[in-house]
Amino acid sequence: METLVDARGLLCPLPVLRLAKAFRGRPAGSVARLLATDPAAVEDVEVFCRERGHALLESRRDGDAFSFLVRKGAGADPSLRSR
Repeated sequence: METLVDARGLLCPLPVLRLAKAFRGRPAGSVARLLATDPAAVEDVEVFCRERGHALLESRRDGDAFSFLVRKGAGADPSLRSR
């Protein structure tokens, strides 16, 4: 089941922080779709996935919003979570 994280209208770093919060307590393999309008989210999501061991399955622009499909990785380091 895919979790929707609607961060449209929020600026960096809030979209990625909302995605991190959506993954808290969820098992590896969980999938979330992040919607964001801040162009900085493109790079932020790539870095977030690389640093935390998540897989960026899809990244696209839909009109004025960016859409990212991310699968939580087994190697995600819980010590890096936002508090």
